[in-house]
Amino acid sequence: MASVMKMLLWGWIILDCGLCSVSLPEITDGKFIDECVRKHNEARSSVNPPASDMLYMTWDEGLAITARAWARKCLFEHNTDLKYVRRMHPTFSSVGENIWAGYPPSHFDVMRAIKNWVDEKQHYRYSSNSCTKVCGHYTQVVWASTYKVGCAAQLCTNGVKNTNFASEEGVIFVCNYATAGNVNGRQPYNHQGKACSGCNGTCEANLCRYSWTPAWDSASNYGLILAVRPIALIFTFITAYVVRHFYPDVFCYE
Repeated sequence: MASVMKMLLWGWIILDCGLCSVSLPEITDGKFIDECVRKHNEARSSVNPPASDMLYMTWDEGLAITARAWARKCLFEHNTDLKYVRRMHPTFSSVGENIWAGYPPSHFDVMRAIKNWVDEKQHYRYSSNSCTKVCGHYTQVVWASTYKVGCAAQLCTNGVKNTNFASEEGVIFVCNYATAGNVNGRQPYNHQGKACSGCNGTCEANLCRYSWTPAWDSASNYGLILAVRPIALIFTFITAYVVRHFYPDVFCYE
């Protein structure tokens, strides 16, 4: 009797686990955001030949919201609103997109999904700006002027449409980019000169980061103020001494 109960218990556990849904990260999850940004920047900083104008990429919540909304359709197809810019994002002039899908959901990994896009670099020829196979995902990842990314992963319990596993529970992973890359006739980045040589700002891991501050920001001029004040004070004393020496009647005392 005990052995029968044990077998039934194990059967219930296995059945229960089979029905459990895989938990995917939300677009606000710190680890998820870090992995998406870090993996993209790793690919951007290691392009060959090196890029002189590659911008450092950071997260954008608006792009992530758009990616999530499209991923929820569980359709392996590009967003049909990409050509309508203001329907993709309220600020950027253009938005790009990469899509990945796979199954079973338990095998989904952010780093592996992005790596699939990056691995397309073996099919890209920078000199001729051409692809021997699919490489548009890679060129979007390393597009120099693209500096914002937002991604989302969606569990599709009824399958991902337009895939060969449309009847299986799967995952779709979408990343949106701004500004968009893959402009016809243009190479993804410029390799003339050393890394970062074509950018204004600081260089971090071969990527350009902004270092601009407005002229009226007193905090940014704090060092200059500290240096100028003593000089101005000395100049004031010298001026007062000279005027007093040559024009003693200028200063009147009672």
